[in-house]
Amino acid sequence: MEESHYPNEKLVKGELGYVLEDVPHLSDYIPDLPTYPNPLQDNAAYSVVKQYFVHTDDTVPQKIVVHKDSPRGRHFRRAGPRQRVYFKSDEVRACVVTCGGLCPGLNTVIREIVCALHNMYGVSKVLGIEGGYRGFYSRNTITLTPKVVNDIHKRGGTIIGTSRGGHDTAKIVDSIQDRGINQVYIIGGDGTQKGAAFIYEEIRRRGLKVVVAGIPKTIDNDIPVIDRSFGFDTAVEEAQRAINAAHVESESMENGVGVVKLMGRYSGFIAMYATLASRDVDCCLIPESPFFLEGKGGLFEFMEQRLMENGHMVIVIAEGAGQELLTEYRRDEKDASGNRLLKDVGLWISQQIKDYFGTQRKMTINLKYIDPTYMIRAIPSNASDNVYCTLLAQSAVHGAMAGYTGFTTGLVNGRHTYIPFYRITERQNKVVITDRMWARLLSSTNQPSFMRPKDCTEAKKAEEPQTQSLDGKNCKR
Repeated sequence: MEESHYPNEKLVKGELGYVLEDVPHLSDYIPDLPTYPNPLQDNAAYSVVKQYFVHTDDTVPQKIVVHKDSPRGRHFRRAGPRQRVYFKSDEVRACVVTCGGLCPGLNTVIREIVCALHNMYGVSKVLGIEGGYRGFYSRNTITLTPKVVNDIHKRGGTIIGTSRGGHDTAKIVDSIQDRGINQVYIIGGDGTQKGAAFIYEEIRRRGLKVVVAGIPKTIDNDIPVIDRSFGFDTAVEEAQRAINAAHVESESMENGVGVVKLMGRYSGFIAMYATLASRDVDCCLIPESPFFLEGKGGLFEFMEQRLMENGHMVIVIAEGAGQELLTEYRRDEKDASGNRLLKDVGLWISQQIKDYFGTQRKMTINLKYIDPTYMIRAIPSNASDNVYCTLLAQSAVHGAMAGYTGFTTGLVNGRHTYIPFYRITERQNKVVITDRMWARLLSSTNQPSFMRPKDCTEAKKAEEPQTQSLDGKNCKR
């Protein structure tokens, strides 16, 4: 084992620079636990599978682009069913909780957790915790069966409700203990996963045979390590409708300007990918890339040039972009989940555009502002996300039955893995504006970066890289 920097961190070192960032297991703190044959070996659905179970040594590398002399680097444990399980089917009492904001795919994950437990492992006792974390100690539970969840994947939202905040570790673990729950499935973003980590630590401190498994949920795609979070593909696809409407409106009017505000509190992934997918966007503004309005190289100068050339334009702006430009913005204001409260940058920038062109340039423009935020959050997941949600849910169930705990399941380089909570919560995933993907967007829209030379220099120095090199040092993709 390598020296750790987090409580209960498990680092396993091997030859040629191999490091496994392993996840906790019930056997780490409860000795002599009995094991049982995995019921999947008698499951007809798996009878044609050549290899039922994942090998105990199977791991997935965090970085797959390497040099010939690179060390093997950091790995995560591969997700999937194990040959031995740590729970009998009839002793499992599981619960599912959803926390934070809505996201396409929540109901699909709930459905597939219930169905995987029932159909693969013969588990019949599954509870839905109503209304987020506070539901553990202040709300009733819902009995979840395959019949109850049969068609919920066709609906948006979450059938068990959600909320922000309400996390009280002691009360939650007391409730888990009192109800006899021994598998806890927690669906939520980075704040929710931090809460899940506290719940796991308290369960471990009490020595309880209770598994805590996380399924990462954030429509903004701002969770690190994993390839993407569920609901993101659906959000990008649905955003096309708003962008297309803005384009139709703008090109139908003289000097038409369409402004679309999309989600992205800290990270501009939805705005960036929706812009690249659309090809109708003239300018994309995200939180990671500072911009200014007036003066040479500013947004207004670019808008004037684009309107003179084309007679119309479309601007996509992420909700967290340009917040520092709003005079009434206060960085210390937070919501119940600990997220900073944002002012409506879409309304603000729309008014700034009208004032500048109407007052200073004496130029008539026809501006249409579209905010599809809550329409996007509330829709069911698309086909791609439905498949992804299914695999995430099944991976979580396989891990829980195998006795793994204190983990989040996620896709890393196209393979499903078990990731320690601390890796999911240590930072946020952000668009790297010194990376090629942002350069691809700039070349697609032909917009300037809006960054002064000083800002560019600072961005290159301070940019948080997206991956780590195989020896653990930071590097760009």
